[in-house]
Amino acid sequence: MSRLQVRSYSSPVSSRANDLLTELHGHLGFGTLRPELAHQLFDEMLGQPVPVSVRALNGLFAALARAPPSTACTDGPALAVDLFNHMARAGRRWMTAPTIHTYNILIDCCHRACRPDLGPAFFGCLLKTGVTTSPITYSSLFKCLCDMKRTEALDILLHRIADDLPNVISYSVILKSFCDSGRSQLALDLLRVMAKKGGDRSPDVMSYNMVIDGFFKEGEVSKACDLFHEMIQQGVVPTEVTYSSIINALCKARAMDKAEVVLRHMVHNGAQPDVVTYTSLIKGYSTLGQLKEVARLLKVMRSQGVMPDVVTYTLVMDYLCKHGRIKEAEEIFYSMAVNGQKRDTVSYSIMLHGYAIEGSLVQMIDLCELMARDGVVPDLRCFNILINAYAKYGMMDAAMLFFEDMLKQGVKPNEFTYLTVISAFCKMGRMDDAVEKFNEMIDMGVPLDTEVYMCMVEGYFNLDDSIKAKEFITKLKNRDIHHRPRKGN
Repeated sequence: MSRLQVRSYSSPVSSRANDLLTELHGHLGFGTLRPELAHQLFDEMLGQPVPVSVRALNGLFAALARAPPSTACTDGPALAVDLFNHMARAGRRWMTAPTIHTYNILIDCCHRACRPDLGPAFFGCLLKTGVTTSPITYSSLFKCLCDMKRTEALDILLHRIADDLPNVISYSVILKSFCDSGRSQLALDLLRVMAKKGGDRSPDVMSYNMVIDGFFKEGEVSKACDLFHEMIQQGVVPTEVTYSSIINALCKARAMDKAEVVLRHMVHNGAQPDVVTYTSLIKGYSTLGQLKEVARLLKVMRSQGVMPDVVTYTLVMDYLCKHGRIKEAEEIFYSMAVNGQKRDTVSYSIMLHGYAIEGSLVQMIDLCELMARDGVVPDLRCFNILINAYAKYGMMDAAMLFFEDMLKQGVKPNEFTYLTVISAFCKMGRMDDAVEKFNEMIDMGVPLDTEVYMCMVEGYFNLDDSIKAKEFITKLKNRDIHHRPRKGN
């Protein structure tokens, strides 16, 4: 754990009080400040004849606000609020009057401690003191009001406070709240109010990014694009992050023409697309089945000195395998190591699935051996692909070897795994093995659905054992099990 700096505020007449304050800081830094100990040291500090300075106490509250959770104290910000309220009830002898910095820290603590309802109360106390507020005060207050989903935050911002107080940071708190709660149109209205006010309230690139992203999340692609162009007209220069996020959102919306327009604008304005930008475009074209465009983008990115990463390669491989172009996917897979890209479980599972589709069981074994040499541990998806492939061809002994290996490596089978082996055993008439896996499925706590029961019923009917078949039908009815969508492998 990082150590918080211990600060001492000693003076000839208040050394004991400051020693206690230093001790509080010390326990906080070492993660040993329990709330009970904090109150004990604090009470002793309040009992000293000469109080500590407000600046010293502000330092403690600020440290508590930033303190990471520890075993001794899980919520530093809440403790800061609690200590302040305790002192306030004890009277003001313990320190000079709280300053604007004191209230700023405490209102921020209310947000951090997930007690936003206390923030407006502290703000009200601040107003009664006549102390001048600051933009930081309003930013913290707005965070609390937005946490409470109180639209008064916007009303206060626009109508009740002096024009020279809120800045772009204060406004951004409201913008984020609106966008996070699916009210991006309100955020846009506020953004335009900010633009009219001008000065240090003018929306910056981050302000526009928040609202544009909000519209994309709500599926309002046209509004997001219109705001992007409005942003440029207002003289706000997009960053690489702005361009990349917009291109990614457009690709997810399958608006590839618009994504290409933004890409050209990006290059024209001297912003360099990176691997993330190109990968978003490649994913978009892959989703639409436009392999020629994928190949074009791969060529363009390499010509620009941008090398594909693991995510890029796996996207292309996945597309090729799903369309039966296993050899092309294989070439990309083996080129990854040559290009310095480490193959992971995702890239291996894609190739395993591709081989499984065409029934290339020998290649699957070779790939498993390569996976072991690469130090890549198979995950649930890899094992499910292997088990399903061998079960499909009735090679249950081999399938069960993978099943046992799966358990040895600590990978828990899921509904798909058990359904695969139970179904295969039932089709082969190996009902004892099917029953064993059925019972194991129950013991492992894997959810049962109607499909598993019907496999058992069909297996027994195929063996002309109607009594056992009816037993499973009765079990199904008694357990009141409904069909659930099967989880993928």
